Amino acid sequence: MAQYSAEVIWERGAAVFTDNRYSRRHRRRFDGGLEVPGASSPHSVPVPLSDPGALDPEEAFIAALSSCHMLWFLSIAAKHGYRVDRYRDRASGVMSQDAAGRWHIGVVTLRPETQFSGALLPSPQQIDALHHEAHAECYIAHSVTAQVRCEPVPAGQDGECSRSGGTPGMR
Repeated sequence: MAQYSAEVIWERGAAVFTDNRYSRRHRRRFDGGLEVPGASSPHSVPVPLSDPGALDPEEAFIAALSSCHMLWFLSIAAKHGYRVDRYRDRASGVMSQDAAGRWHIGVVTLRPETQFSGALLPSPQQIDALHHEAHAECYIAHSVTAQVRCEPVPAGQDGECSRSGGTPGMR
């Protein structure tokens, strides 16, 4: 069984703290040495107590789902002999209240755009199947209660991708 870790570091500095007017800026360190600035979302805590240039937990959550899906998609495409030249996902999440009135990210929508080259190019149906398989394998998607949708961007939408397909409503 693999184990993963992250270190989150916050320091009060000169803020009083008990007046609830303290900075939410912090650092996130990962096992490879990467350090990423973090903060609360400006949607939750106003600037300047929040830092819109830092990664907030909601963005990190969406990026983790997107990245996991992409890594599985690339692996599965390679296994099938497709050469992927480019993959871009403009993923988004929607904050909503659950039945108990608690806020949560209820829906995450992945919008992957893919570009392929080589002698073997997948059809839109094959791309759809690759996305379904990637979703079925993604550990992060298995770990959350939010609905995760995948809506690949059709070929040529931005004039950048030569082949892509559609996979609405993964789960």
